[in-house]
Amino acid sequence: MPYPTDHERDRPWVMRTYAGHSSAAASNALYRRNLAKGQTGLSVAFDLPTQTGYDPDHELARGEVGKVGVPVSHIGDMRQLFQDIPLAEANTSMTINATAMWLLALYVSVAQEQAEADDKDWHEVVAKLAGTTQNDIIKEYLSRGTYVFPPGPSLRLITDMVAWTVAEVPRWNPINICSYHLQEAGATPVQEVAYAMCTAIAVLDAVRDSGQVPADRFGDVVARISFFVNAGVRFIEEMCKMRAFTQLWDELTRERYGIEDPKQRRFRYGVQVNSLGLTEAQPENNIQRIVLEMLAVSLSRDARARAIQLPAWNEALGLPRPWDQQWALRMQQVLAYETDLLEYEDIFDGSPVIQSKVDDILAGARAEIDRVQAMGGAVAAVESGYMKTQLVGSLAARRRRVESGDEIIVGVNKFDTTEPSPLQAEGAKAIETIDPIVEQQAVEAIRKWRANRDAAAAEEALRGLRDAAKTDANLMDATVACAHAGVTTGEWAGALREVFGEYRAPTGVAGATGSGEAAEELAAVRERVAATGEELGERLRMLVGKPGLDGHSNGAEQIAVRARDVGFEVIYQGIRLTPDQIVAAAVQEGVHVVGLSILSGSHLEMVPAVVEGLAKAGASDIPVVVGGIVPPQDAEYLRAHGVTAVFTPKDYDLTQIMNGIVDVVRKAHTAGA
Repeated sequence: MPYPTDHERDRPWVMRTYAGHSSAAASNALYRRNLAKGQTGLSVAFDLPTQTGYDPDHELARGEVGKVGVPVSHIGDMRQLFQDIPLAEANTSMTINATAMWLLALYVSVAQEQAEADDKDWHEVVAKLAGTTQNDIIKEYLSRGTYVFPPGPSLRLITDMVAWTVAEVPRWNPINICSYHLQEAGATPVQEVAYAMCTAIAVLDAVRDSGQVPADRFGDVVARISFFVNAGVRFIEEMCKMRAFTQLWDELTRERYGIEDPKQRRFRYGVQVNSLGLTEAQPENNIQRIVLEMLAVSLSRDARARAIQLPAWNEALGLPRPWDQQWALRMQQVLAYETDLLEYEDIFDGSPVIQSKVDDILAGARAEIDRVQAMGGAVAAVESGYMKTQLVGSLAARRRRVESGDEIIVGVNKFDTTEPSPLQAEGAKAIETIDPIVEQQAVEAIRKWRANRDAAAAEEALRGLRDAAKTDANLMDATVACAHAGVTTGEWAGALREVFGEYRAPTGVAGATGSGEAAEELAAVRERVAATGEELGERLRMLVGKPGLDGHSNGAEQIAVRARDVGFEVIYQGIRLTPDQIVAAAVQEGVHVVGLSILSGSHLEMVPAVVEGLAKAGASDIPVVVGGIVPPQDAEYLRAHGVTAVFTPKDYDLTQIMNGIVDVVRKAHTAGA
């Protein structure tokens, strides 16, 4: 996005909506509709199997295909996804991390095909490609959970992508350093700035030390590093955070990397405002939350976002409809085109109040950066569990403030009386739903694709990828060769799994504390847990499980921390488990209750599989409770299929949830309740 001079009207940012579901064909139709409505960039949401390197017919993909994004399994899907959308003219953001190299290879390959179909030089077309791959694996270990490989090999994939794109696709941003998900995981503004900068240092150091980019071109590397941030509803503090980010990035790139060109040192960021801050209760309040959060990243001209995507008002309920996404786009358009926001220089320059807050954030962030660097950097701080423990602790502290009423959430813990909402009137379809046949069709399609391709060419390409992975060669060329050969997402990731292995990140639960809650209420539940344990003759044990590919573990971690604090022995093995693995752990540990956490919408498939598995294992007496984004009709279905209790985001008081779980245990295992 060009930057005007200080005395010109600022240009609007790139306007996006995060979208994709069901299939490449359905998502392509959605993208073309959104572009026709004035959207100026695309933001592709991929489903969890694609994000974690599995094909639709893999066991772990069950119930996840097409739910939170579009499945892209091979170059044919990528062709369909961007049919009638010239990639040389598009600005595309792809939210993809562990498999980012693969998806970029597919995207570049389709651009080559489009160029050849138009009798153009594909090198020139590829050089024009503009957009971003998210590709920040550090935050995946800390928050989203869509990592695949260990930190070292993951950093190598990022390094290879950065070096390759600087040479081959110079307008592409090969990585978004994502502080967005750190805030969702509990980060304070200081932690969000500090940990994002530590990730950037890890990436830039790795690229510099790889020797793949000449020293005189390192400024081009820095210039293509972008950030993806979160904006919460405390919009003054959030705006100050962005000013601190801008100042610290300029300082870091100048002093640590010697970048002299101020244009290359610009802090370039896109933003999505806080989706997990949206509420299920009184969801109409989410509209004003979204608008206020948008102001946080647009008010200050010197720290203004260059790309913004807004969630829809009903994302706490389920998948938004096209109309809901249109509403979110219109919010941006009203701000950019109807108000006078873009006509002024920075309106906060010279404010002592703003500068004081910025200085506080900077001081805290510098201290935390020094602490992480002293540990050996971001990768070491991930492997030791330090950063994850800090985030789990920060989120626990925030939940305590919400439960005590010190932090008010309108419609949730205060002002919770309400009139019936016409937006959710009886008969109104308030959210988009995905037909279960989508997964079946995807499974059939991937098997047909494998049967019809040149199997020898695919195997040769995969062999080349495996061989290259065993050396220090850049893996992008081998990956592009796989894309053209018809290799699938699961096969590409599987080949690298063979060489790199898989990884399970620290959960951060063991070192976090939930102490400090309302002592009287917590003590009462703790007494009930202890008394029930005495009646049963053993300490109460709870298994917290995350079946399927959903890696958003914040809720599960907070449940685990609170369960431990009220006296449960907690078994929590982290993310990405099959129903069979959860059942085996529950039986082996002899737990008294199983709690399943799912945010991806796969609860209708995953939860009954666990209930049925327990019955087959002779453990049908172990009750199952569920937490997540579960619509009322789905909750009824789950209860009818053996689930004892369902908790949704409106159940914000964790201690009361624990009290309810004690009721469940007593009803299942004792004579009294």
